[in-house]
Amino acid sequence: MIRRRLVIHGRVQGVFFRSTLAHHAEQEGVAGWAENKPDGTVEAVFEGEPDAVDRLLAVAGEGPPGARVDRVDTVEEEPEGLRGFHAD
Repeated sequence: MIRRRLVIHGRVQGVFFRSTLAHHAEQEGVAGWAENKPDGTVEAVFEGEPDAVDRLLAVAGEGPPGARVDRVDTVEEEPEGLRGFHAD
């Protein structure tokens, strides 16, 4: 089990970014959350099996149609045992 915290920069709000992450997280069995930040970024946390988290990181790096991802800042953290995925 691993945990990654991301801050996604670019045109990432108002383009269904969080719901796209939630959809893929549910498919991959990854727990965590995603939320819009006041500075226009999306912050997200993913917890799960390494391969599943890596696949979700790839989704975050692409984004949904209409998004433009300029940069993804990623930090490794200790897993907290999250359950489910919430996109607020």
